[in-house]
Amino acid sequence: MSKNPIHIIGGGLAGSEAAWQAAQAGVPVILHEMRPVRGTDAHKTDSLAELVCSNSFRSDDADNNAVGLLHAEMRLAGSLIMSAGDANQVPAGGALAVDRDGFADAVTKKLEAHPLITIRREEVPGLPPTDWDQAIVATGPLTAPGLAQSIAEATGADALAFFDAIAPIIHFDTIDMNTCWFQSRYDKVGPGGTGKDYINCPMDKDQYLAFVQALVDGQKTEFKQWEGTPYFDGCLPIEIMAERGVETLRYGPMKPMGLTNAHNPTVKAYAVVQLRQDNALGTLYNMVGFQTKLKHAEQVRIFRTIPGLENADFARLGGLHRNTYINSPTLLDASLQLKSRPGLRFAGQITGCEGYVESAAIGLLAGRFAAAERLGLAPSLPPLTTAFGALLNHITGGHIVSDDEPGKRSFQPMNVNFGLFPPVEAPKAEGKRMRGKDKTVAKRHAITSRARADCRHWLGLPAQPETAEAAE
Repeated sequence: MSKNPIHIIGGGLAGSEAAWQAAQAGVPVILHEMRPVRGTDAHKTDSLAELVCSNSFRSDDADNNAVGLLHAEMRLAGSLIMSAGDANQVPAGGALAVDRDGFADAVTKKLEAHPLITIRREEVPGLPPTDWDQAIVATGPLTAPGLAQSIAEATGADALAFFDAIAPIIHFDTIDMNTCWFQSRYDKVGPGGTGKDYINCPMDKDQYLAFVQALVDGQKTEFKQWEGTPYFDGCLPIEIMAERGVETLRYGPMKPMGLTNAHNPTVKAYAVVQLRQDNALGTLYNMVGFQTKLKHAEQVRIFRTIPGLENADFARLGGLHRNTYINSPTLLDASLQLKSRPGLRFAGQITGCEGYVESAAIGLLAGRFAAAERLGLAPSLPPLTTAFGALLNHITGGHIVSDDEPGKRSFQPMNVNFGLFPPVEAPKAEGKRMRGKDKTVAKRHAITSRARADCRHWLGLPAQPETAEAAE
């Protein structure tokens, strides 16, 4: 059994968590962090796990929120990021927000003090050498150019993106199918298709004109100075297309040709918004061609004016920003390992997840998987019913790759959300049929209860009553 070190490139949240998990498993780690030898446009300090944007880890409600559930699972798994966050918490209502300097300092000191962790302040200019037989790349959205170039060369020219062009994603069960209908344009049956692969939301002329004006008038976010303005015709924001002319969208992503309203076949829609299935479970649908720089509140307000989406619940809202990430579903196996090079794993935002907590969670899994292999064991994958497993499955295989839009990357980063979990039936109240919000709450409680129990079993922890788990 080899005890050669695991090399981890990147000392952000994912790399720090990966290092901690591997070392706690008894495996030596060398953590390579380029700051302060080489800085970035976003970082201000040389601390490990520096928070470059918000200081919030979002909701800490493990019963009703998917990221809160992920918090709970990470605590069960002995997460360094969560323990440092809990120790440096600042008031934020139901969210977990932290003192950013205290948090980063706590993570840095813990890693520096660990007897099995060596921190090297140096830039790794390319992919790890082959004699680093167990290595994790966790360099995040600001990966240094040299390393990014070597990743691109090793994985293929179209396998590495430098900007997100994100369209919103909607929970299927909040779409009004009395207004919308399933149909592919001209009933075309593509690879794996049925001719009914899209959900279609029809608009008449007045609705369309009002919608275009709302896009033009809506408040937009601005690019950070160091991001530049990476517009290119393959993924123009929907509002930029609207600004190019009132008819542009009708001849672009909202063209009505080849579609017949199943609810009203004799009336031709003036424009149609199409939604495409986004995950294998069929619980999430993305808005085709709707990448956007509209502010989040504006997206919700404007997109809910689309017929059939009046009550839409968004699993993710749109955006366009600097973010280096790989096409993980095609490149990585189920244990985050590069298929073309055993022993080399990726973790954090570079794998295609969004958010501090999600990045740290993928780092946690990568660290555990690499440590298991170093100890001569097969990596133990978390159940799909857990937040760990749901997020991992989205990154490595749960996403549906689209072939009908050449030149566009269909895999996009995402936060953890309930649409990534296998469906569960809401428990029925005796003599009462639950509806609306009561049913939604009951389903979420069923998902979170199942997840915590399955996570405990995966970690080898004793089962606990639900009341005790909810208090954790």
